[in-house]
Amino acid sequence: MIGDVVFTTPAIAALRQRHPKARLTYLVEAAAEPIVRHNPHLDEIIVAARPRGLARVAYDAWLARRLRAARFDAVVDFHGGPRSAWLTWATGAPLRVGYALPGRRLAYTTRLPWTRSLVPPRHSVLNQWDLLGPLGVGPADPAAHPVEIPEDPAAARRVAQRLTAAGIPPYAPLVVLHVSASNPFRRWPRASFAEVAATLAAEDGRRRIIISSGPSEADAADQVARDAEGRAGAHASSIVRCGEFDLSELRALVGRAALYIGGDSGPLHIASATRTPIVALFGPTLPDRSMPWRDPAVPAVAVDAGPLPCRPCHQRHCVPGDFRCLTRITPEAVLKAAARATLSAESRPPGTEP
Repeated sequence: MIGDVVFTTPAIAALRQRHPKARLTYLVEAAAEPIVRHNPHLDEIIVAARPRGLARVAYDAWLARRLRAARFDAVVDFHGGPRSAWLTWATGAPLRVGYALPGRRLAYTTRLPWTRSLVPPRHSVLNQWDLLGPLGVGPADPAAHPVEIPEDPAAARRVAQRLTAAGIPPYAPLVVLHVSASNPFRRWPRASFAEVAATLAAEDGRRRIIISSGPSEADAADQVARDAEGRAGAHASSIVRCGEFDLSELRALVGRAALYIGGDSGPLHIASATRTPIVALFGPTLPDRSMPWRDPAVPAVAVDAGPLPCRPCHQRHCVPGDFRCLTRITPEAVLKAAARATLSAESRPPGTEP
C-alpha cells in the first residue's frame, strides 16, 4: 500500500543519519516507486515487477539472484509478506531483520514482535521503527524524522500548467478534497464532501476547491463536483476538476495548497509530506495509528465519529452494516476542523510552500 511505503521514509532518513557512509538500497513495487524516486538518502532503488503465473516464479528467482549478488550486510523487511520475507532470506545478508510472523522464522536472523491487535493503538511508523533497533537507530521523533517525499520538479510544472489551463489564478488559495479511498470502509459520503466543498467556496470567493480522486473513482469525483456546484450557487465556478493526478503530481498539488481534506488512505500520507494544513477523516481506523507523521508544529486535525463498540475494526465487513464510523462524521465537524487547521497558517501566502 502507498501509505505503508510513505511510513518507511522516516526510517530511511534515520538510517542515513546513523550510517552516513552506508550504501542504501530500497526495493519497491512499481505502484509505490514515486514515493521514493527522489529520496535524497537512497543510493539505489530496485523496482520489483509483479508478473503473473510461471513468469512470476522465473522473475522472482532472477530477482533473488540479483539481490544475493549485491552482498548486502543488512536487510530490513518493512513489509513482512511472504514474498518480501523470501527475498530477504534469499539475499543471504548476515543481518536480516523482520517481524516474528508465522512461517517467516527462517527468513530473518533477528525477529521483532508483531501483533494483529488494534488495541492499544500504536502509530504505524513506530511499528516499522522497531525494526531499526538492531541497526543502532534511536527513538523515533516526528519533528526530527517526518515522512519525506521531495517534490518532483517535472510534476510541479505539469500541475502548474493544469491549474493555469483551468483558469485558476496563480495565488488563489487552493483547497484539495480527496474524495476516494482504497476501500468502502474509508469513503466518507459523497454528499458530505459536496456540502463541505460548497461551504468552503462560499466562505471565501478567492478559494478554488479542487476535487481529486484515485483513477478508479473519477466518476465519484465528478459526481461530488457537480453536487457541490449545485449547492454553491453563485460560487459554483470555485469548484474545480482538473482530471486525475498521479502520485508525484498529487504531492506537488498539495504542496501549493492552503488545505487538504481526505480520509485515511495513501493520498493523506502523501499530503503529510508537505507543510500544508490537513484535516484527516477517520472511520474504522484510529488517529493514533495513522495521523500525519510530521513536525507537530504543522497543523493536522483528526475528525472521527467518536467511540463506537465496533471501532476500530479489521475492515473485512461492516458488522452494523451502515458504516456508521463514517456516516456519523458530519460536514459541520469537518468545517470546524478546517477552520482550526488553517487558523495558524493564515499568515502564509497562498500558493506557496515553505
